[in-house]
Amino acid sequence: MRLAAFDPEGATKVTPDARFGALLPLGGEVLDLAKALAIEGGAPEPRSFLEWFDAEGDRWRRVRDVFGRLSADDRAVESLRRAGAVMDLSAVRLLAPVPRPGKVVCIGLNYRDHARESGMAIPERPVVFSKFTTSVIGPERPVVVPAISAQVDYEAELAVVIGRWARRVPKESALEYVLGYTNFNDVSARDLQFADQQWQRGKSCDTFGPMGPYLVTADEVKDPHRLGIRLRLNGQTMQDSNTDQLIFGVGELVAFLSESITLEPGDVIATGTPPGVGFARKPPVFLKPGDVMEVEIEGLGVLRNPVSGEPR
Repeated sequence: MRLAAFDPEGATKVTPDARFGALLPLGGEVLDLAKALAIEGGAPEPRSFLEWFDAEGDRWRRVRDVFGRLSADDRAVESLRRAGAVMDLSAVRLLAPVPRPGKVVCIGLNYRDHARESGMAIPERPVVFSKFTTSVIGPERPVVVPAISAQVDYEAELAVVIGRWARRVPKESALEYVLGYTNFNDVSARDLQFADQQWQRGKSCDTFGPMGPYLVTADEVKDPHRLGIRLRLNGQTMQDSNTDQLIFGVGELVAFLSESITLEPGDVIATGTPPGVGFARKPPVFLKPGDVMEVEIEGLGVLRNPVSGEPR
């Protein structure tokens, strides 16, 4: 399935009213899962949006059952369309697939060539940092260059969304705890990052965590370690690699993190970026208002975000 968070009122509202849905097979419509489950069997909406990502709950089993039936029954789709549970994608505003994650855990220097271009040694264990959840935005939302930074950079990344509570998970079974995958852009204010001598503030500015456009469930991603990954800036390819170049794979990361951190449904792990980032180029390339970034990972769609400036 391709899962998406969306605002049914389109782009007209300042504060989005997040709904959770699944894109129908032909791709032009989205199923409002809460409405569909209510019609099909009276299931209440979750108390928290993050409950949608709990793959062990009864709600998730019902989601799969309903979606599976709709995929093979055009009349059922038409019935839900009349009931307002199926909407045209052009009429809604897509949000980040996890609009407000419980945690955004990031991995640094996780592609060999990126570590080299950064002038740093290949890490012997994952380099872990985080982004504040207020940085998360969805597709087509502008990344805002803050007035205090002149060196804002892009970073295309594969993001993992957790679907089961994970604590001390063995590497061999770690992929069973993954709900799905999505595109992520680890936007970074390099001048803040390097001046602070730690990464939190420079990585966590508002709008610095674009994600989307949707979440592809793990059963539809044959091998997360064999996916083409690229970033285009104003149509020019700046990063072009493959997740087979990851130093620490998805299973290793889930196992490593869960040794000390309980991972919960809806947590996001950004797995690192390949070479080609702006600050390592000669001359450096930094984002400016009017730019457009596109992150594309094989099978996960395209995450597009324009760049704007903050009034000084």
